[in-house]
Amino acid sequence: MDLRKDADIIIKKSIQSVLPNEAAAKALSNKTFEKGRIVAIAVGKAAWQMAKAASDILGQSIATGIVITKYEHIKGKIPNIKCFEAGHPVPDENSFKATQAVLDMVSGLNEEDTVLFLLSGGGSALFEKPLISGEELSDITNRLLACGADIVEINTIRKRLSAVKGGKFAKLCEPAKIYSIVLSDILGDPLDMIASGPACPDSSTCEQAAALAEKYSLKMSDKAKEFLKIETPKKLNNVETVITGSVKNLCEAAAKACSDLGYKPFILTDMLCCEAKEAGSFMASIAKSHQNTKESLAFIAGGETVVHLTGKGKGGRNQEIALAAAEGISGLKDTALFSIGSDGTDGPTDAAGGFRDNNSKEMLKAKNINIYDVLKNNDAYNALKEIGGLIITGPTGTNVNDVSVLLIKR
Repeated sequence: MDLRKDADIIIKKSIQSVLPNEAAAKALSNKTFEKGRIVAIAVGKAAWQMAKAASDILGQSIATGIVITKYEHIKGKIPNIKCFEAGHPVPDENSFKATQAVLDMVSGLNEEDTVLFLLSGGGSALFEKPLISGEELSDITNRLLACGADIVEINTIRKRLSAVKGGKFAKLCEPAKIYSIVLSDILGDPLDMIASGPACPDSSTCEQAAALAEKYSLKMSDKAKEFLKIETPKKLNNVETVITGSVKNLCEAAAKACSDLGYKPFILTDMLCCEAKEAGSFMASIAKSHQNTKESLAFIAGGETVVHLTGKGKGGRNQEIALAAAEGISGLKDTALFSIGSDGTDGPTDAAGGFRDNNSKEMLKAKNINIYDVLKNNDAYNALKEIGGLIITGPTGTNVNDVSVLLIKR
């Protein structure tokens, strides 16, 4: 229980450090706007919090605005700003309607006006005007997710099938200027890939998109194939961008929280990118190597893993990391691992992630649950639920990837 208490403290402090209100406030603290209108457009899982922070700072200077965020992520009304909820990770009809409302709002702006564009992870699904049918776009997105394609690969395809992604939104805002504040959810903070880069020149190419379609054997209509051949904007003259908040900050905050609790922290990486169950196995192997330590240790890995769907169970990548680690840390001394998504939602579940300690394998065995079978069926949620291993935070309002922490307490 002491390890679980430590985990809960580390989770709370880590997430607090990357909440979007402080990030937006920092980016706006020294910013001055010209005499024209300010139109606030906030898109992503952290959209409501970013818009609220901007409203608190700029007040009535914001003439109008729109928030588009995930279902159940709106916390209340914001003056002069309309709030919409829509589908994620696959866009739905509400995504399309809300995006059209944004396009209607920014049309007709002049060169003195500014679009305050507040962008966070999840924007690829939430902010969308498809150039193909919504059904085909959803099907392509679902198949890419099921194949284990990473977010950069998915966005390379989606940009070319959208009227707003890959710098196209910035072109639609012309001649107005855009001041973009970005909360990064992609490793390395590539601006053109965060939410598929609506206000950023696109670095990906048609050749790369075609190669990905072939790599994942995507079945596409002739219309979709033609759009893959149309190049995206490579230069924008009306955009200023500030990146604030990333998985690196999340890892640093986790390290500080661990240190405050008496652990000696080691940040292994903030660029973790592999299969979730392999990440769990790797973290467990580190635990085995350090069992003879005389001091408490914490090993931290941030990033975004992937899951290849081989079953029909319920779960998410962080829950799979925790469950996969349970096998390796079984029987070790005072050792535990937790893994969470900073947004508070891991896959299509109400859990942020999972926690497991050195007793978990035996607890699962007592309930006739086999870890290998669970992972094969992608059913980590139900297995962890049986032994109290789910981490439930609720929506956090931020989204800067995931963090996994291995604790060895002495």
